[in-house]
Amino acid sequence: MPVKGGITTSGREETFSYRLWRYDGAPGELIPLLQSAQNHFGYVPRKAINYIAGVTGIPESEVYGVITFYSQFRLRPMGKHVIRACAGTACHVSGSKVIIETIEDELGIEVGGTTDDGLFTLNTVACIGCCSLAPVIMINDETHGNLTPASLRKLLRAFRRKAKLSVSKAAGRDAAAAG
Repeated sequence: MPVKGGITTSGREETFSYRLWRYDGAPGELIPLLQSAQNHFGYVPRKAINYIAGVTGIPESEVYGVITFYSQFRLRPMGKHVIRACAGTACHVSGSKVIIETIEDELGIEVGGTTDDGLFTLNTVACIGCCSLAPVIMINDETHGNLTPASLRKLLRAFRRKAKLSVSKAAGRDAAAAG
């Protein structure tokens, strides 16, 4: 891949680099530059922080401070499956706290975290809009309601099994293609 201005370019990164090259020193551009980086990388990687700091003249510590202040920015990639656990009123009174704790226990992460294998990211939301299914979560675009800790563990384990199966199938295809 060609390297331009310290950022390795690919299709997704070229637009990010283009936005940086267009930077003319105008105040108030830091957040749009960070948004551009996150849109293209899926998060704001260290190399983007370094590059943005160099282009704008803003110290890396201040760039990092802005990233950590605003919840829209991420310093790590999101998991393949993003879990949104509802913490709204209907879900709260129906036991969402136990559901969230069950997810944390089953996956070994806290709210805002991503599993080490990159498979799951856990976030909470104020309301999913499926109050009649409380407590409810969304995994990617799928809604799962009327959850109990047992049904939730079963659901998460099914997602894990499906992911392992697809990885082993892909490895088999790669081995067959290489052989």
